[in-house]
Amino acid sequence: MKILAVDTSTDYLSLGLYDGKNFYEYSLQAGRQLSALLVPTIKRILDRLGWRVGDIDYFTCGLGPGSFTGLRVGIAAIKAVAWAQKKPVVGISTLDILAAAVGDNARPVAPIIDARRGLVYCAIYKNNKRTSPYMLLDEKGLLTKIKSGSIIFGSGVNLYKEGLLKKVKGLTILERDYWYPKAHNIVNLSLERIRNKKITDAFGIKPIYLYPKECQVRDK
Repeated sequence: MKILAVDTSTDYLSLGLYDGKNFYEYSLQAGRQLSALLVPTIKRILDRLGWRVGDIDYFTCGLGPGSFTGLRVGIAAIKAVAWAQKKPVVGISTLDILAAAVGDNARPVAPIIDARRGLVYCAIYKNNKRTSPYMLLDEKGLLTKIKSGSIIFGSGVNLYKEGLLKKVKGLTILERDYWYPKAHNIVNLSLERIRNKKITDAFGIKPIYLYPKECQVRDK
């Protein structure tokens, strides 16, 4: 079984591949160059491994929340190639991917992504299970959600770091290595969903947009 997985919801292009035995991962800080880099990067990595697109059994895409532009680019690319190859797709929230890096933990785990406009995306996890909805929060809202002893990390932490440290007891802030999706975690979550038959076709995946509709970019 071969899997190709990507997440494009942050400043980083995270690309993971799995051949049933070995994991391969690639990470690139793409920023605004993502749309120009995504497809050539995928092609280059496939060529290096000696894979053809038709060899891939499942395609996986991070669904956000995150960058509107990044999500549209990544999801459109996965939809196109999966549809052309008539292969199934797995969609995974970027917050789930980030939380997977911490693993099974009895403490509350909260990935926090910078959502711009002074807001953050966040969800709460415990013992590998999500215990909250995916949320769009301002500082006041975030401070009410993060409990004592929590583990927090992500690109949105620095927005409210001072307030969090002042208000929340026993807080642990993880280093930057945890702030962006890791490709092997995307693949591992994909394998779990494939085993549980949580898959769809190319047009069954949709980005997770948490901003009100009037603030969103419309999908065509």
